[in-house]
Amino acid sequence: MNEWAVEVKELTRRFGDFTAVDRITFSVKRGEIFGFLGPNGAGKSTTIRMLCGIIEPTSGTGTVAGLDIRTQAEQIKERIGYMSQKFSLYEDLTVEENIQFYAGIYGVPPGRMEERQRWVIQMAGLEGRERALTGDLAMGWKQRLALGCAIVHEPEILFLDEPTAGVDPVSRRQFWELIYELAQGGVTVFVTTHYMDEAEHCDRLCLIYRGRIVAMGTPAQLKSAYTSGQLLEIEVEPQMPALDVLADDPLVHDVAVFGKKLHVVVPEGEHAAEQVRARLLREQFTVRSLQPVLPSLEDVFVALVERTDRELGEGGN
Repeated sequence: MNEWAVEVKELTRRFGDFTAVDRITFSVKRGEIFGFLGPNGAGKSTTIRMLCGIIEPTSGTGTVAGLDIRTQAEQIKERIGYMSQKFSLYEDLTVEENIQFYAGIYGVPPGRMEERQRWVIQMAGLEGRERALTGDLAMGWKQRLALGCAIVHEPEILFLDEPTAGVDPVSRRQFWELIYELAQGGVTVFVTTHYMDEAEHCDRLCLIYRGRIVAMGTPAQLKSAYTSGQLLEIEVEPQMPALDVLADDPLVHDVAVFGKKLHVVVPEGEHAAEQVRARLLREQFTVRSLQPVLPSLEDVFVALVERTDRELGEGGN
């Protein structure tokens, strides 16, 4: 059996003059949790829609479960589960009616229907609420019900398109526990998200920005690649002029805004930090605090986004 659940090469999708996805290439191993990260408008949803056979690519090739996304879209839909941030549930149907509807759509055999319905109810924690209207459920329950409907036919690959958008932190954590269980059972999980903390749950990550892949690897690999020095967190006033000064400083590898503070990458060693402080004081800035911190995936992503903007230019494609 091919070890790759998804394989994509030079995949491109244009809408008129706008290129939403620009010649991306990647592969997803069977049984892994693959995170597809990027801000809104980066090309995540367009990519996932091509992989699910919903829209055709403009150019490039791709396979899902060994099936061609151009010529075998209908067969792909039988082998995958798909859940979007809107949950795709019918709110005027009851919980069990939604499950039965999707089981029928996905072709679950009649002999398996009752068993799969019980499994979804139990997995979603909806025992006793089988006849409740879906529209009356709390958001967390809707989310788990939508997940159950997406996998009621036991697909080998599950596509999740920003499934935790608008969901409270507790429900997000419970949802990821379910994802872990599915992956341990051999399901390949392809998840798009713009929550950097969720990216830590993934086996591998692919960062996409402006339709292009800007980095790929495990969370540890990406953070390691980013931190070729030490990361300083600096609270300084005025902030933006200080950023401009540090961006031009030959000692500074990278600098980005993080809320009211700056994150600055400099060479290892205490002297680099003191040199940065001295430079800011010399330029008449007020340094409220300056300390080394551990990098996060958000640091990695912000740095890559800003690097891409510099390479392409603000008006680049």
